[in-house]
Amino acid sequence: MGLTKKLLTGAIVSSLGGLLFGFDTAVISGAEQGLKSFFDLDPVAHGFTNSIALIGTIIGAIFAFWPAQKLGRKKSLLFIGFLFGLSAIGCALTSNWELFLLYRFLGGLGVGASSVIAPMYISEISPATHRGRLVGLFQFSIVFGILLAFISNYFLKIEIENEAWRWMLGVEAVPALIFFLLTFFIPKSPRWMIIKGNDKEGLSILKQLGDLKANETYDSIKNSLKQNVKKDKLFQSKYFKPLLLVFLMATFNQFSGINAIMYYAPRIFEMSGIAEDSAFLQAASVGFVNMVFTIIAMSLIDKIGRKKLMIWGTLGMIISLIFSAFYLNESEIGSGLLIVPILIFIASFAFSQGAVIWVFISEIFPNRVRASGQSFGTFIHWFWAAILTWLFPVVAELPNGGTYAFGFFALAMIFQLLFVFKLFPETKGKTLEENV
Repeated sequence: MGLTKKLLTGAIVSSLGGLLFGFDTAVISGAEQGLKSFFDLDPVAHGFTNSIALIGTIIGAIFAFWPAQKLGRKKSLLFIGFLFGLSAIGCALTSNWELFLLYRFLGGLGVGASSVIAPMYISEISPATHRGRLVGLFQFSIVFGILLAFISNYFLKIEIENEAWRWMLGVEAVPALIFFLLTFFIPKSPRWMIIKGNDKEGLSILKQLGDLKANETYDSIKNSLKQNVKKDKLFQSKYFKPLLLVFLMATFNQFSGINAIMYYAPRIFEMSGIAEDSAFLQAASVGFVNMVFTIIAMSLIDKIGRKKLMIWGTLGMIISLIFSAFYLNESEIGSGLLIVPILIFIASFAFSQGAVIWVFISEIFPNRVRASGQSFGTFIHWFWAAILTWLFPVVAELPNGGTYAFGFFALAMIFQLLFVFKLFPETKGKTLEENV
């Protein structure tokens, strides 16, 4: 099966949901201090304001399987684009804290839903031989969105003196509109069509996507559905292994500290004694390194497999997090050097967890419970992201708070390394209908 125009269109356009995901995640790092000042927030309210989008993300992830199953992947993606646009415009225009929280919450719903539905959609239109790279487009779009947010924040911070945070948050409406309009031109998921009983149309889409063995793929999908005629519930003993794997994968993803760094990058650099403008510029370098190493990982994920990426990346994260904790504790030494271990951490994360998680969650569950399984994994991911994002400003106010936080992240990655060696399965080259 080759990479046809229709296949690439579906994968690229749906992955733009990841760009909005990444932009929405990182843009708050530039706006959070302006928000704190404008709304006169104490540390707890400040942390809640920064994490409200993640609370929306949790809910979006939990309930995303419902529209994905009932309405289909394509219609769900259209609604996600609408949510992102509404959130961006609302946040930019409001001067009321409660309304601001509501609009950020709606954006979070979009992030949560897109992190479930977009990789699910891409995995369902992709051949096994290219699935890792095509679903990896979603992760690439996330990191490209993060880079765009950091760059946008840096220039808006320089050019706009008053309430730059409004422009930082509002500019997201532009890619949201582009995503919404382009989604009208992507094909429906053939697997969803077959699951819904539209066998003829599902088979036709498989052929349009360039599947040279469309009839065999169709038979494989039908056979996987016949294994259990009744609707399966996710939480039962036969799905214990994929549930455990996804829970641990998503938990370690956030316990690495990635979202704390993305949400508070300028603040972290300022904690080491760097000036504000330099901190914003160094945050942009975080986004650039993230993108470069995601591209490298995407080129390797279907060649060397998911497990090797996880092993090498985890080793890099452990070492870099230990040095980051040390430099934050020794600010006189670390003011000029903290950027080095932070960039090594970002490179290691992008090379491993960042590139693998959405691919892994999208392919580990069988057809009948894939939508609910992805919602579960994404819920766990964003649950921990919300908790850590809320708590980080509180911890950062403590004496040596940064050192404690990064020490915890390093310890978590040691446990992740054990998880990868002992439990993590290799899914490279397996079809979605094969048992992992």
